[in-house]
Amino acid sequence: MARMKVVVTGAAGRVASQLLPAFRERYDLVLLDTRDRNRDGAPVEGVTITDLREADRETYRRFFSGADAVVHLAFNYKRGHSMNDGDYYSERSNLDLAFHVYQTALEEDVPRVVIASSNHAADWYEHLLRQRKMEMLDVTAPPLSDNYYGWAKACYEHLGFLFATRRKGRALEVVQVRIGAPRSIPADNAANDLTGYKRNLGAYISPRDLQQLFVKSIETPDITNEHGIPFQIFYGVSNNARAFWSIANARKVIGYAPQDDSEVVFADDIRRVLVEQESGGRL
Repeated sequence: MARMKVVVTGAAGRVASQLLPAFRERYDLVLLDTRDRNRDGAPVEGVTITDLREADRETYRRFFSGADAVVHLAFNYKRGHSMNDGDYYSERSNLDLAFHVYQTALEEDVPRVVIASSNHAADWYEHLLRQRKMEMLDVTAPPLSDNYYGWAKACYEHLGFLFATRRKGRALEVVQVRIGAPRSIPADNAANDLTGYKRNLGAYISPRDLQQLFVKSIETPDITNEHGIPFQIFYGVSNNARAFWSIANARKVIGYAPQDDSEVVFADDIRRVLVEQESGGRL
C-alpha cells in the first residue's frame, strides 16, 4: 500500500515533536514551519521554512499539492508570554493562518485537515467542573472561553465547520483535536493547588495516545457526523481515571483506544502528594 502524503505545519513545535516519530514511520511528510529548530535549539530534520500567514498563498501552495492530509499544528505565539497574555490582534493572525490552511487544502484537493485545537476552546466551563456543578464535558456544549487564546481556537473550529459543509463547492473533511495536557504533570506545587493538580491529571495525554489519536484522525475513512457533515471534534486526553472531558465520540467514530492513565503514570507522585495532603488518605 502506498504511503500517505501528509503535510505538517508547525513541524518544529512541541506537539509535533511528539507526533513526528510515529508520522515518520507511516507517512511521506512535508514539514513546514517558520524555523527549523525546536524550542531547545535542536535542528528538526526535513523542515522547510515558510510562513503560512502570508496572504499570497502562491508562495506555499506547492507544498499542499498531492497531499492526502494536512495536520495543522502551527501557531503564532509571543515567545516568553503565557496563554493569557494573548490579545485580539495576535490571535487574529492565527485565524488568518488557519484560513490559509483550509482554503489552500480545499483548492489543492486535499481530502482532510486535522487541526490542533485546544481544551481552552471551552475552558469557561472549568470553573463549573472544579466546583462539581458539572461532572463531565463533551463536545456538544457550545465552545465558550474567557481568554483570547481559547476564543481563537473556538473560531478555528467554527471556520473548519464552514469548510466541511460544502458551501465552498466540496466538503473538506475536518477533525479538530482539543488537546489537553501533552506533558509531564509535575507534583512540585501540588500541595498549594490540589484542585489544579487533579485537573492536570485529568487532562493528561501521553505521547503514544496523542500519536494514536492523530493517526486515527488522519486515516479513519468515514468521519461524517450525524448530519452527514465530515466534521468532528475530539478531546485529546488519555484514559485517565480523573478525566472530566468525554472521549466517547472519539472512541465511537475513529476507534480511539488510549492506553495510558495518569493515575498509573504518575502513581508515585499521586500517592506522595494526595494521600499525605487529604484527610483520611482519600484520593
